[in-house]
Amino acid sequence: MNLIALPAFEDNYLWLLHDGQRALVVDPGDAAPVQEALGRLGLRLHGILVTHHHGDHTGGVAALREATGAVVYGPATERIPAPYQALRGGQTVNVLGIDWQVIDVPGHTAGHIAYFAAAVDGVPLLFCGDTLFSGGCGRIFEGTPAQMLASLGALAALPPATRVCCAHEYTLSNLRFAQAVEPGNAELIGYTRRCQALREQNRPTLPSTIGTERAINPFLRSRQPAIAKAVRAHAPSANDEVAVFAALREWKNTFR
Repeated sequence: MNLIALPAFEDNYLWLLHDGQRALVVDPGDAAPVQEALGRLGLRLHGILVTHHHGDHTGGVAALREATGAVVYGPATERIPAPYQALRGGQTVNVLGIDWQVIDVPGHTAGHIAYFAAAVDGVPLLFCGDTLFSGGCGRIFEGTPAQMLASLGALAALPPATRVCCAHEYTLSNLRFAQAVEPGNAELIGYTRRCQALREQNRPTLPSTIGTERAINPFLRSRQPAIAKAVRAHAPSANDEVAVFAALREWKNTFR
């Protein structure tokens, strides 16, 4: 299988997975980059996986379905361009001969889902939309901090080798914040250098891995004493793990 990050808009990635003949695409907010890649590589689009309803993730769905006949899959409780196969956490769907486990990850939106495959060419693979970013997490628009904390916990429990395919190139911005929260994290410092080198070459910092994110991402580490202490310096009233997480997310919202 070949995994390609197709740039779109200012900082989106539309993930294309193919076997040389058949392809699936994740969160195609724009049909044009997908159609260009399909034509250039001689691929047939079989499936479209959608994680949530935001336009930069769904804007190209209808055009791609009409042009290719691909089957669309998406969250059951959100408004996705119909017709599509509605999915809920706990279900499994087979696309390109791969079993994708659906994980409910509310927080960024109320019905956000993620897709996890235990082995794609022997390595686990996760399409997480806007729930988890490298070094960060999505803004909480429709869910609650408690939901987002639980959603990130579900993703953090996946195997460490899991490739994390986030939908945006937010990594360097997230890592600047992560170093403000946890300046003594040596793994974070080294990872930041590697990501800076990739961006200087105009290469994606993604995919990351769950193991890496556990080591460097403050939103997966909000229960660590050093991070909780840093958060409480900004929000002294954050007296439980949900309040600490909520204050961490609010700190990121205003960080410059």
